[in-house]
Amino acid sequence: MKIATYNVNGVNGRLPVLLRWLEMAEPDIVCLQELKVPQDRFPQAAIRDAGYDAIWHGQSRWNGVAILSRIGHIHETRRGLPGEPDDQQSRYIEAAVGGVLVACLYLPNGNPRPGPKFDFKLRWLHRLYAHLAGLVALDAPVVIAGDFNVIPTDFDVYAPERWREDALFAPEARAGWQHLLDQGWSDAIRCLHPHETVYSFWKYWRGAFERNAGLRIDHVLVNPAALSRLVEAEVDTAPRAWERTSDHAPLWVRLSPA
Repeated sequence: MKIATYNVNGVNGRLPVLLRWLEMAEPDIVCLQELKVPQDRFPQAAIRDAGYDAIWHGQSRWNGVAILSRIGHIHETRRGLPGEPDDQQSRYIEAAVGGVLVACLYLPNGNPRPGPKFDFKLRWLHRLYAHLAGLVALDAPVVIAGDFNVIPTDFDVYAPERWREDALFAPEARAGWQHLLDQGWSDAIRCLHPHETVYSFWKYWRGAFERNAGLRIDHVLVNPAALSRLVEAEVDTAPRAWERTSDHAPLWVRLSPA
């Protein structure tokens, strides 16, 4: 089973790129972030024509997450994180698909730091930790995929000294990431590529992609049941070089059959 995550940076504006990638990569399950569309503007027909069912949690202009499947019914289990009733941002959706529980998330950026946006990021991380505490020990495989907006270590960013003051690289954000690992989740990329330079995001300017001046903020976390079936984890850099593409590249993992 191939499960992918992709921050599309506007699903309607990048739809040709997304459809081209779906045809090329043939993922079984896809988590999308940063849809930037209201609920009624999601391109369901085009996604269906590409062979995928979908559920989505849209938001006008910003945020938005979706789960696609070409392997069967998507049974939605949660929309939005618990813990802050006034939070109206569309950043989390969760579903059971093909015997795997999949969560798609778009964690807040948090800039500028310090300030209310950074405070919200840290609260969101705390709410995520609290919710995932009930999922990590499940006997079924659980995959948490998305744009975490956290650079875990110096090894995960080109020129780390330039990012010291950024919310993506703040000590508090990195500590939140480590709390998730300490909770029992495993970073799929680092499990299989512990010593390789792996990036998933490159700015559009100054030839960042061509110079591979990137950072790793898109992640897949797996619980022990999923880790026992993890056989591949890669970033697909090809779409990042296409016309009118996202500044992120898709990340995918493959789980062996049960």
